[in-house]
Amino acid sequence: MKRIILLLIIGVFCASALKAQPNDSIRISLLTCDSGEEIYSLFGHTAIRYENPERGIDAVFNYGIFSFNTPNFILRFALGETDYQLGVNSYERFSSEYAYYGRDVWQQNLNLNPGEKERLVSLLEENYQPENRIYRYNFFYDNCATRPRDQIENAINGTLQYADNMTDSNMGISFRDIIHQYTKGHPWSRFGIDLCIGSEADRPINRRQMMFAPFYVKDFFDKAEIIDNEGNRRPLVRDEEKIVNVEFRAENATSEGITPMQAALLLFMVVVAATIYGIKHRKSLWGIDLFLFFAAGVAGCILAFLAVFSQHPAVSSNYLLFVFHPLHLFCLPWMINKVRKQRKSKYMILNCIVLTLFILLWAIIPQRFDLAVLPLALCLLIRSASNLILTYKKRVDPKKR
Repeated sequence: MKRIILLLIIGVFCASALKAQPNDSIRISLLTCDSGEEIYSLFGHTAIRYENPERGIDAVFNYGIFSFNTPNFILRFALGETDYQLGVNSYERFSSEYAYYGRDVWQQNLNLNPGEKERLVSLLEENYQPENRIYRYNFFYDNCATRPRDQIENAINGTLQYADNMTDSNMGISFRDIIHQYTKGHPWSRFGIDLCIGSEADRPINRRQMMFAPFYVKDFFDKAEIIDNEGNRRPLVRDEEKIVNVEFRAENATSEGITPMQAALLLFMVVVAATIYGIKHRKSLWGIDLFLFFAAGVAGCILAFLAVFSQHPAVSSNYLLFVFHPLHLFCLPWMINKVRKQRKSKYMILNCIVLTLFILLWAIIPQRFDLAVLPLALCLLIRSASNLILTYKKRVDPKKR
């Protein structure tokens, strides 16, 4: 009789173990991918890996799928109306792609219980439904890094407690600081982004907002703890490993060729030399003004368009519009006509005043500018001042040529 009871107990235990095996064998991990060379991949990438050996599944849920072939892609991107979607791919294909492009991948095995794993998979499957998989991408607030974080937080039975105060914004870090961190070695990408984003990007942000960048999600997850409803604590990350390790990859690769600062300084020296020559020989050299103010006007139209119409965060309130603005383009015919005839241009006078104030107040304007902007602003200021000097000389000595 005792033997029968013992066999029954062993049978119940084995049945329970078999029943629990599928959930216990499931592994869900956060994947963090290294930066790429393209501007859209400079900040890295985040995805979720789902492994279920019982069902032969090893899949990656990826919230970063988009297509350049989307109709009006460039216009929609400028307007902040870019749609991304959740894609599912095999891990083998995912890892092969990142290995091919020379990008390392780290895996953090999440310390979730069977119920939390089941809930997370259910949330991901629900997100993957055709009516749910497309979402409006927002670079700072809703992207391929924040979406996986949110789904993992929603799946936890209890609360996720990070090691630091996630709402503290007194660290002196801004969105622009993080952008500069990830665009190091890519000066033209940094210059272009700095032109487009305005003073909103220089406001201090908290730690949770820093998690728009994938590696900040990885770092904060590494120290986070799950507190269940009974008050028990366990680390969110069970273990970590590098699953794609690219050898012989150049660290901190920098872009070759001339930098924006070097290009701006070269232009500045050419403009200064030409202006000195023009003043000395009383020549307007209006072709230089045509080129400079046309380029500044086109840049101003782009910045004004972004500030007024774009839904991208942090592109409004751009103080660079005092240097590059659409009026340079719209007033160009009248201004060039005055310059050619060496007549005083009120537009040039106003431009002198605005640019002088911008340069003098550079340090206290609540927006950080790329240093290459300074020689560009000086080019416009010098050409505006040259018109005033030439008209003054003509008025003092109209017969001298």
